[in-house]
Amino acid sequence: MATQNRVFRLAARPVGLPKRSDWKFSEETLSDPAPGELLIKVLYISLDPAMRGWMNEMKTYVDPVKIGDVMRAIALGRVIASQDARFKEGDFVTGMFGIQEYAPVKGDHATKVDPSLASLPVYLSALGGTGMTAYFGLLEVGNPKPGETVVVSAAAGAVGSIAGQIAKIKGCRAVGIAGGPEKCRYIVDELGFDAAVDYKSEDVSQALAQRCPGGIDVYFDNVGGDILDIVLTKIRLHARIVICGAISQYNNTTPIKGPSNYLSLLINRSRMEGMLVFDFRDRYPEAIREMAGWIAQRKLKSREDIVSGLDTFPETFLKLFKGENVGKLILKVADP
Repeated sequence: MATQNRVFRLAARPVGLPKRSDWKFSEETLSDPAPGELLIKVLYISLDPAMRGWMNEMKTYVDPVKIGDVMRAIALGRVIASQDARFKEGDFVTGMFGIQEYAPVKGDHATKVDPSLASLPVYLSALGGTGMTAYFGLLEVGNPKPGETVVVSAAAGAVGSIAGQIAKIKGCRAVGIAGGPEKCRYIVDELGFDAAVDYKSEDVSQALAQRCPGGIDVYFDNVGGDILDIVLTKIRLHARIVICGAISQYNNTTPIKGPSNYLSLLINRSRMEGMLVFDFRDRYPEAIREMAGWIAQRKLKSREDIVSGLDTFPETFLKLFKGENVGKLILKVADP
């Protein structure tokens, strides 16, 4: 039985912030799954800054989304038809399902999740790619030690909020950089960060000097640009800087701004290293087990900013770049 699908396909390469006309929203007919395939009813879609980079005609760690292709996105859904013996109708799964109501995928590209362990949206947040990025980025690349000072930018966002909480769990002092008093209160009062810097109303250099008087041991960077440059002047001997993202640069219409204070790495014999969560794919199960335990013990909080309606995607996506989301931004497509 054919299925009617509503889908967003990439129509143009954006210049600066993406606009609705950069996608084509259409209704299409899907066939029944072939042997080895599944048909997924998409329930929740993860909206991530990395998606902006996938829209550019430039190969990075993955090929760009081609003009005319379904807009790439990680999502969670329910199997409604299966031609793969490993999956049955009703199973909940995650994968790169795209911005659409229904996703035909090969069984090898879907991963089962257990709804009894956590609510479904959490599998796109703390127990999904977001949480894995924070976990491995901080612990494997940042290598924090008890008593050290960890600074996190975009600290009220999806990855930053988890990274700061993990730093606290591991016995570190956590300082978050966020935009606006509400976000700063949130990371300190609700998430347990030791201090916050409001980059919108404070001189970031002075604020970091005050809140990190002994310097910075680990910096988890989600924004790049001027904030990274300032942090480089505050690092301690043998500091580790985790380059997770650079959201301040993704919509540039001018060349990307690199760190002019990079010689601080030499002076302080420090390390700056990029990380991609996919490099740790084989270790996701161990991270999920540990983080699920922290959630059960109420040591780790997962907050999801859920917006309903597939058709709202272009406008909802922009919340990431306007600093309007707190926690993990998720697009709800349908009820489970």
